[in-house]
Amino acid sequence: MKLWVKILTCMLSIVLLGGLGAVVTTPAITGWYSALEKPPGVPPNAVFGPVWTALYSMMGISLALIWHRVEPGLRKKQAFGLFLAQLILNLAWSPVFFGLHWMGVALIIITALLLLLPCAIIKISSADKLAGRLLIPYAIWVGYATYLNAGYWWLNR
Repeated sequence: MKLWVKILTCMLSIVLLGGLGAVVTTPAITGWYSALEKPPGVPPNAVFGPVWTALYSMMGISLALIWHRVEPGLRKKQAFGLFLAQLILNLAWSPVFFGLHWMGVALIIITALLLLLPCAIIKISSADKLAGRLLIPYAIWVGYATYLNAGYWWLNR
Protein backbone atom coordinates (compact mmCIF):
# COMPACT_ATOMS: atom_id res chain seq x y z
CA MET A 1 0.00 0.00 0.00
CA LYS A 2 1.30 3.48 -0.84
CA LEU A 3 2.28 5.90 1.93
CA TRP A 4 -0.38 8.47 1.00
CA VAL A 5 -3.11 5.81 1.31
CA LYS A 6 -1.83 4.84 4.75
CA ILE A 7 -1.67 8.50 5.79
CA LEU A 8 -5.22 9.15 4.61
CA THR A 9 -6.50 5.95 6.25
CA CYS A 10 -4.79 6.63 9.58
CA MET A 11 -5.70 10.33 9.64
CA LEU A 12 -9.36 9.67 8.95
CA SER A 13 -9.47 6.82 11.47
CA ILE A 14 -7.86 8.81 14.28
CA VAL A 15 -9.91 11.96 13.57
CA LEU A 16 -13.13 9.91 13.51
CA LEU A 17 -12.22 8.07 16.72
CA GLY A 18 -11.33 11.33 18.42
CA GLY A 19 -14.54 12.87 17.14
CA LEU A 20 -16.56 10.24 18.97
CA GLY A 21 -15.79 12.17 22.13
CA ALA A 22 -18.03 14.94 20.79
CA VAL A 23 -21.02 12.64 21.38
CA VAL A 24 -20.64 13.15 25.13
CA THR A 25 -18.84 16.50 25.04
CA THR A 26 -21.30 18.55 22.98
CA PRO A 27 -24.36 18.09 25.21
CA ALA A 28 -22.29 18.84 28.33
CA ILE A 29 -20.87 22.12 26.97
CA THR A 30 -24.12 24.09 27.24
CA GLY A 31 -25.22 22.53 30.51
CA TRP A 32 -22.90 21.04 33.08
CA TYR A 33 -19.61 22.43 31.72
CA SER A 34 -20.83 26.01 31.29
CA ALA A 35 -21.86 26.09 34.96
CA LEU A 36 -18.38 25.13 36.22
CA GLU A 37 -16.01 27.65 37.75
CA LYS A 38 -13.20 28.01 35.19
CA PRO A 39 -9.47 28.11 35.92
CA PRO A 40 -7.45 30.99 34.44
CA GLY A 41 -6.43 30.58 30.82
CA VAL A 42 -9.41 28.62 29.50
CA PRO A 43 -9.71 29.29 25.75
CA PRO A 44 -13.05 29.85 24.01
CA ASN A 45 -14.92 26.61 23.33
CA ALA A 46 -14.54 27.17 19.57
CA VAL A 47 -10.76 26.60 19.89
CA PHE A 48 -10.97 22.97 20.98
CA GLY A 49 -12.47 21.42 17.83
CA PRO A 50 -9.90 22.80 15.35
CA VAL A 51 -6.98 22.15 17.71
CA TRP A 52 -8.00 18.54 18.32
CA THR A 53 -8.66 17.97 14.62
CA ALA A 54 -5.14 19.19 13.80
CA LEU A 55 -3.60 17.12 16.60
CA TYR A 56 -5.54 13.97 15.64
CA SER A 57 -4.46 14.49 12.02
CA MET A 58 -0.81 14.70 13.10
CA MET A 59 -1.30 11.56 15.21
CA GLY A 60 -2.71 9.82 12.16
CA ILE A 61 0.30 10.79 10.06
CA SER A 62 2.59 9.57 12.83
CA LEU A 63 0.80 6.22 12.90
CA ALA A 64 0.98 5.91 9.11
CA LEU A 65 4.73 6.59 9.18
CA ILE A 66 5.25 3.88 11.79
CA TRP A 67 3.16 1.49 9.71
CA HIS A 68 4.91 2.33 6.44
CA ARG A 69 8.53 3.09 7.29
CA VAL A 70 9.44 1.05 10.37
CA GLU A 71 10.72 -2.44 9.65
CA PRO A 72 8.75 -5.31 11.18
CA GLY A 73 10.12 -6.39 14.54
CA LEU A 74 10.32 -5.32 18.17
CA ARG A 75 10.74 -1.57 17.49
CA LYS A 76 7.61 -1.51 15.38
CA LYS A 77 5.62 -3.53 17.93
CA GLN A 78 6.74 -1.24 20.76
CA ALA A 79 5.96 1.89 18.75
CA PHE A 80 2.50 0.57 17.84
CA GLY A 81 1.90 -0.55 21.43
CA LEU A 82 2.79 2.82 22.94
CA PHE A 83 0.76 4.62 20.28
CA LEU A 84 -2.25 2.42 21.07
CA ALA A 85 -1.82 2.89 24.84
CA GLN A 86 -1.80 6.67 24.59
CA LEU A 87 -4.74 6.60 22.17
CA ILE A 88 -6.81 4.52 24.61
CA LEU A 89 -6.11 6.98 27.43
CA ASN A 90 -6.93 9.88 25.12
CA LEU A 91 -10.23 8.36 24.03
CA ALA A 92 -11.19 7.45 27.61
CA TRP A 93 -10.88 11.01 28.88
CA SER A 94 -13.91 12.71 27.24
CA PRO A 95 -16.54 10.18 28.38
CA VAL A 96 -15.16 10.30 31.92
CA PHE A 97 -14.87 14.10 32.16
CA PHE A 98 -17.84 15.26 30.08
CA GLY A 99 -20.06 12.16 30.18
CA LEU A 100 -19.72 11.00 33.78
CA HIS A 101 -18.53 14.35 35.21
CA TRP A 102 -15.81 12.52 37.13
CA MET A 103 -13.19 15.25 37.03
CA GLY A 104 -10.88 13.51 39.54
CA VAL A 105 -10.85 10.25 37.57
CA ALA A 106 -10.39 12.22 34.35
CA LEU A 107 -7.41 13.95 35.98
CA ILE A 108 -5.87 10.55 36.74
CA ILE A 109 -6.41 9.47 33.13
CA ILE A 110 -4.94 12.63 31.60
CA THR A 111 -2.01 12.59 34.03
CA ALA A 112 -1.25 9.01 32.99
CA LEU A 113 -1.45 10.16 29.36
CA LEU A 114 0.87 13.09 30.07
CA LEU A 115 3.40 10.74 31.70
CA LEU A 116 3.12 8.15 28.92
CA LEU A 117 3.56 10.58 26.03
CA PRO A 118 7.28 11.37 26.52
CA CYS A 119 8.01 7.62 26.67
CA ALA A 120 5.93 7.06 23.53
CA ILE A 121 7.59 9.97 21.71
CA ILE A 122 11.09 8.74 22.59
CA LYS A 123 10.34 5.15 21.54
CA ILE A 124 8.50 6.19 18.37
CA SER A 125 11.28 8.68 17.51
CA SER A 126 13.85 5.91 17.80
CA ALA A 127 11.88 3.99 15.18
CA ASP A 128 11.04 7.02 12.97
CA LYS A 129 12.11 10.57 13.89
CA LEU A 130 9.32 12.36 12.04
CA ALA A 131 6.66 10.06 13.49
CA GLY A 132 7.86 10.96 16.99
CA ARG A 133 8.19 14.69 16.30
CA LEU A 134 4.63 14.84 15.01
CA LEU A 135 3.45 13.91 18.52
CA ILE A 136 5.26 16.77 20.30
CA PRO A 137 2.52 19.42 19.79
CA TYR A 138 0.01 16.87 21.06
CA ALA A 139 2.09 16.29 24.20
CA ILE A 140 2.29 20.04 24.80
CA TRP A 141 -1.48 20.39 24.39
CA VAL A 142 -2.07 17.46 26.75
CA GLY A 143 0.09 19.27 29.32
CA TYR A 144 -2.15 22.33 28.97
CA ALA A 145 -5.28 20.15 29.08
CA THR A 146 -3.97 18.51 32.26
CA TYR A 147 -3.62 21.95 33.85
CA LEU A 148 -7.21 22.76 32.81
CA ASN A 149 -8.54 19.45 34.13
CA ALA A 150 -6.72 19.97 37.44
CA GLY A 151 -8.06 23.52 37.66
CA TYR A 152 -11.64 22.44 37.02
CA TRP A 153 -11.32 19.65 39.56
CA TRP A 154 -9.82 21.94 42.20
CA LEU A 155 -12.32 24.77 41.72
CA ASN A 156 -15.41 22.57 41.48
CA ARG A 157 -14.88 19.76 43.98
